[in-house]
Amino acid sequence: MPDLPWPAGAATGIGSLPGTDIAEAQRIVFGELPDLPHLAELPARGPGADLVGRGLGFLVELPVQLYAGRWQTAPRPGKDLRRTADLLERDLDQLTQQGDGYAGPIKVQAAGPWTLAAGTELPIGGRLLRDPGAVRDLTDSLAEGLRRHVDDVRKRLPRADVLLQLDEPALPAVLAGRVPTESGLSAYRAVDDPDAAAALRTVVEAAGVPVVVHCCAGEVPLGLLRDAGAAAVSLDLSLLTDLDPLGAALEAGIGLFAGAAPTRTGRDSPRRGPDAKHIADRVRTLWTRLGFPAERLSRQVVVTPACGLAGASEAYARAVLAACREAGRRLAEA
Repeated sequence: MPDLPWPAGAATGIGSLPGTDIAEAQRIVFGELPDLPHLAELPARGPGADLVGRGLGFLVELPVQLYAGRWQTAPRPGKDLRRTADLLERDLDQLTQQGDGYAGPIKVQAAGPWTLAAGTELPIGGRLLRDPGAVRDLTDSLAEGLRRHVDDVRKRLPRADVLLQLDEPALPAVLAGRVPTESGLSAYRAVDDPDAAAALRTVVEAAGVPVVVHCCAGEVPLGLLRDAGAAAVSLDLSLLTDLDPLGAALEAGIGLFAGAAPTRTGRDSPRRGPDAKHIADRVRTLWTRLGFPAERLSRQVVVTPACGLAGASEAYARAVLAACREAGRRLAEA
């Protein structure tokens, strides 16, 4: 098994948290996830803090704007991009301040090329996904932007080891030809696996750090992610239906960010957070079913929430992260 860039028994978050106070959110992350903290994301702040808008903010020389509530390519940078950049700069300033002196792995997140292509419109109408040339331009621009982003984080936290997470919730729909057109009466053509892998590989190779690909949809294309050079995959365990592709990926040495902690939201949130023992047992049971040696578990698996926590209450989000940390400790001590 290759040497993976996180300590045994590590836990982390997917990225998003509730609320609008980035200072408090980043304090929670460093406090509850000391072995693998991440750059907090707060979508509740509005446009530019959302998954697609934040991701588009990393593009180099490819301006975008909000039009009728949707992100689209634009002829020149405007106020929407300035707001997106300002939000990210505030987030990075908090990461720098609160992570001062931190030595260890740290994770940053960004939407991947296929989710951005499926969520961004062309000025002439239709999603960018319809135009292979536009997808290539977006991919190259994103690759350069994320390379710069990673370099910036390295300068801010010189003792940290950066991991990049690419969020690709739309990838299964892109591959299956299920991304709807504007009318909703049809869908864009399916993208072939080799083309999808090539775009992801462009970003992975440009980043120059280990890349985790996160997808909290069903039918995650694990073989494709392996071909793209992902160091780890991040999944919602409740959506796993076929264990064979996961077993093959793990056998090849890929890490698993196991989404094992429930992310209930709003009125459905229990007063107490999830049970750490239950989370650890859930991960251990999966590992046993896959037939891998127990001693590999805590090194190859990172415990995470099932998906982002933007819709949870602040108390529940903190409880979920604490339970993930405790579950990781239990796995390391078993």
